[in-house]
Amino acid sequence: MNLETCRKILREKLKFTSFRPLQEDIIRSVISGNDTLALMPTGGGKSLTFQVPALALEGICLVITPLIALMKEQVSRLNVMEIKAVAIHSGMTAEEIDIALENSIYGNVKFLYVSPERISTKLFQAKATRFNLSLVAVDEAHCISQWGYDFRPSYLKIALLRDIIPENIPFLALTATATPAVVKDIMTKLRFRKHNILKTSFARKNITYLVRKVEDKGSYLMKTLGRTKGSGIIYVRSRKKCREIAEWLSNCGISADYYHAGLQHELRDKKQEAWSSGRTRVIVSTNAFGMGIDKADVRFVIHWDTPDSIENYFQESGRAGRDGKPAFAVMLYMPADKKRLLDSLKKRFPPVEKIKDIYEAVCSYLNVPEGAGKNSVFDFNLFDFLAKYRLPATETYNSLMFLQREGYLEFTEEINNPSRIHFIVGRDDLYRFQVANESFDAFIKLLLRSYTGLFTEFTPVNEEELSRRSGASRNTVYQYLVKLASFNIIRYIPGKKCALVIFTEERLVRKALYISPDNYLLVKERYEERLKNMIEYIESENRCRQMMLLDYFGEESDNCGICDVCRKRIGEQQNVSIDTVTEKIREILSERSVDAAELVRLSSLPEEVAINTIRQLLDSNIIIKDNEMKLSWKG
Repeated sequence: MNLETCRKILREKLKFTSFRPLQEDIIRSVISGNDTLALMPTGGGKSLTFQVPALALEGICLVITPLIALMKEQVSRLNVMEIKAVAIHSGMTAEEIDIALENSIYGNVKFLYVSPERISTKLFQAKATRFNLSLVAVDEAHCISQWGYDFRPSYLKIALLRDIIPENIPFLALTATATPAVVKDIMTKLRFRKHNILKTSFARKNITYLVRKVEDKGSYLMKTLGRTKGSGIIYVRSRKKCREIAEWLSNCGISADYYHAGLQHELRDKKQEAWSSGRTRVIVSTNAFGMGIDKADVRFVIHWDTPDSIENYFQESGRAGRDGKPAFAVMLYMPADKKRLLDSLKKRFPPVEKIKDIYEAVCSYLNVPEGAGKNSVFDFNLFDFLAKYRLPATETYNSLMFLQREGYLEFTEEINNPSRIHFIVGRDDLYRFQVANESFDAFIKLLLRSYTGLFTEFTPVNEEELSRRSGASRNTVYQYLVKLASFNIIRYIPGKKCALVIFTEERLVRKALYISPDNYLLVKERYEERLKNMIEYIESENRCRQMMLLDYFGEESDNCGICDVCRKRIGEQQNVSIDTVTEKIREILSERSVDAAELVRLSSLPEEVAINTIRQLLDSNIIIKDNEMKLSWKG
């Protein structure tokens, strides 16, 4: 197999015309059988780096990811392209998981997506020895490192695969952000046979990074949106605030909407689709908005509130300008923000006894007795839990995260699971049932016409769609499915939306629940260090913004020349203010239109200062360029 085969797969099966930078290098490494760590920025096309070689190689690609929603989205997309993919996660029943694993062994499955906590189960490990594996892809690989900002103990179990699969199966670890310490840790924890790192530069030369220290964020935001074209994202820290800001913008005549994880799944999809298509210009969101965004023409990302780490900021700001055209990443900052960040430490790290209180409350809420519960999965309504035990939301959530970090339980994102059915009788027995029960005949035929794979696997079904097609009410459709299940014709799992708690260990008595003081202190120190780096980035007035970001990830760079710090420094070096330069350009362009070179000459200003100011004014749409490349003042 060679790269030309991979290019053909890219074009004919995945419908892309060419590879992005670094993708070919990663694929070449993988098809050569090498363990590979690939560092690619947000929007760099990580999924293609394992999908293309997997389609070229014989066997199954095992994809490990903690993002269940993304897992389900990729499986759906592959199946639409008639590439067989299945997913296994903790939101499925034991019977569903068993059937999916059996199909992966004996069927034509090409991609098996698995959440990391499933790796260590006895069922998965027993079945995994029988897989015909071609590749193991580990997404969000930074989660394996305790040095990272999103450590998950379940990721440490991935290396167990090395003991039960052939040693020549390559591992591909993927992440968008990783410091040098995390990079080294990933390869060690995944037991790479040889350290092998492939990465693109983290530099986003088309993004202008700005920090605006303002007293009135609202006024600055309104002014910015008034003079900047295109669509964008505004990130905030609370659900309440994202709704308030979106409604305020709408009342001011700006097309805006809000998005957060507490909204119904269908409503979130509608809001994201309206923004992606351009019907909504601005989306105001918590950090829940990001996964799966493939909108290339985002012209600005504005942070109303400050993230708590460089990693989060870089990921979120990197959603701007994926089309390579000029874009802005703006941080709005006021003195009170620093105090809020530092105060978040108390909520982020509840006292150890409070963490134990939350653990016991969770066990009580889920009726898990002492000594039981290991590997059990429970639906978990966080809001009902908070109300029942009168608990503060932030402190409770962070306690759950600490229990997860210590390896006692896993707390998943909210999962939207559709209804699923699976015929458990053969076609001959089903036919006999239809003949003997004519009242079910038309409905069974509707199911068989509407969905494929019903006899081999659990298949998602939509009761609303079945209602529309049959002309019956949704409740009637539901009753048909329930009765067919009662006759042992199908297995029917009604859809639901909920978060999950998975007990990775049996319930312990309080005194046996050990929260390591050293680990607690170490995690806190690392979080404090990330906060310190974030505050340093914001408050710095003498270091290039992009240089600071790249330095954090271990990459050397020159000054970008376009961030607020660089622009200020250039002006000071030339002993001229940006306002003075802007006014000079305005005077010239108010009289006539000229091209950029002529404008620089007429301004009699230092060339570097004039060019950078012209670029800024073009990016801000204050001056515009016509078809003849001449500039004019728009204001």
